[in-house]
Amino acid sequence: MVKKITDIPSILLNKALKANLDSPDFEPLQRDATKKDKETLRTPYPLPGVGAKGGKLPIQTSRPYNIAHRGSNGEIPEETAAAYLRAIEEGTDFIETDVLSTKDGALICFHDVILDETTNVASHKEFFDRKRTYEVQGFNITGFFTFDFTLKELKKLRTKQRYSFRDQQYNGKYPIITFEEFITIARDAPRVVGIYPEIKNPVLMNQHVKWPGGKRFEDKVVETLKKYGYGGSYLSKKWLKRPLFIQSFAPSSLVYITKLTDSPKVLLIDDVTVLTEDTNQTYAEITSDVYFNYIKQYVVGIGPWKDTVVPVNNNYIQAPTDLVKRAHAHNLQVHPYTYRNENEFLHLNFSQDPYKEYEYWINEIGVDGLFTDFTGSLHNYQEWTSPLSETSKSPRQLLSQIASLVLPYAKA
Repeated sequence: MVKKITDIPSILLNKALKANLDSPDFEPLQRDATKKDKETLRTPYPLPGVGAKGGKLPIQTSRPYNIAHRGSNGEIPEETAAAYLRAIEEGTDFIETDVLSTKDGALICFHDVILDETTNVASHKEFFDRKRTYEVQGFNITGFFTFDFTLKELKKLRTKQRYSFRDQQYNGKYPIITFEEFITIARDAPRVVGIYPEIKNPVLMNQHVKWPGGKRFEDKVVETLKKYGYGGSYLSKKWLKRPLFIQSFAPSSLVYITKLTDSPKVLLIDDVTVLTEDTNQTYAEITSDVYFNYIKQYVVGIGPWKDTVVPVNNNYIQAPTDLVKRAHAHNLQVHPYTYRNENEFLHLNFSQDPYKEYEYWINEIGVDGLFTDFTGSLHNYQEWTSPLSETSKSPRQLLSQIASLVLPYAKA
C-alpha cells in the first residue's frame, strides 16, 4: 500500500496543511515521485579530480550551518571520501573531520586514536604485534594506535561502519584518507563547501610523534591549511572563498594557533564534569562567564555536547540551561553535537522524529550550527522550512517534495 499522508513527518505536514490547499493539489504527488521511485542503490564514489570550472555558488550564511559530522556517516563509513562526497551531494555547508597523525608525521582523517573500532586492522596478521596500551586522558587504552603505523601501512586498511544498526554494505571498500585528500574533496566540490577540522588529542599526538625543527602537531595542521589557501577572519572575503572553522577540545591548542592563523576557531565542550586534556579544568569551569570573557579573544564559538545544553533524564530532555544564552551574550556562536536520526539517539520528547529535534534546536534553543550524521535530513528540513526556500513559495511544491521523500519507501 502507499504511505498515508499521516506518515509524513509531523513538522512538515503541519507546515503544508496550514497552506490554503484544495484537493487537486494532492493529485500530482504520486506522479512527481516516480523519478525518485526509479532511484537505485548508490554506487561507491571515487576521489575527485580537478575542480569544477566556472564560478561556484557561495556558502549560505543566512541560517544555522549544516555540518556533516565525519561526512554523511549515517549512511557510509565515517571520515571516508565517499562519506564526504555524499554529504556534499546532500547539501551540507561544512564537512567535518578529526585530524590525527601517523608514525611518520602524516596527517590523516580519523576519529579514534585506535584503529580497532572502524577498520579491519584485526584481520591483518602482519600488524598483530602493533597492539599497545597507552594512557589517554587519564585512562589506559589498549589497541592499535594510529601513531604506531606509517601512512603507507594505514593505506592497506579498509574502513567499516561504527554502528551495527547502520548500513554495512560499504564495509571494507574505502581506505583511510589524508587531511590533504579531505581538503581536496571540499575544494573540488561544484559549489563552495567549508571544512571543519578538529585538532584531535593534541597532547597525545605531541607526546608520540616528533616533527623536524621541533614543530608541534598544531603547526602541521595550520601549515597544511595555509598550503591550500585557507585563512581569513570569519565572513571576510578570503574566508567566504574557502570557509573554515578549526575546532578542538583543548583550549591551549586554540590559543596557540591564534598566532599562526586568523581563521575562526571553535572550542568544543564535553560533559561538564570531564577534565580538559590540557588545562586540568572541568568543562563546567570553561563555560563560566569569566572563562568566556577570556576565551572569546581566541574563538568565535563553542561546540557543546547537546546534553550539556539541554540536560536529559530517563531519555527525556529537561529544561535547557542558560549556556546558549550566555554564549550569545559574549558574541560566541554555538554549534552543538551530534544529531542522529536513529531511535537509539532520539530523546523521547521528539516522538522518534528527527525533524522535531531539528525544529526544537533551531527555533527553541537558537543554535548557530548543528553537527549531524545525517546531513541530508537536516538539509531537507531547512529547505522545506526556510522563508528563502523555493518550496516555501509554493505549498504544492512542498507537498510534492514531501511525497517524493516517503513514496519510494512505500511498498505495494
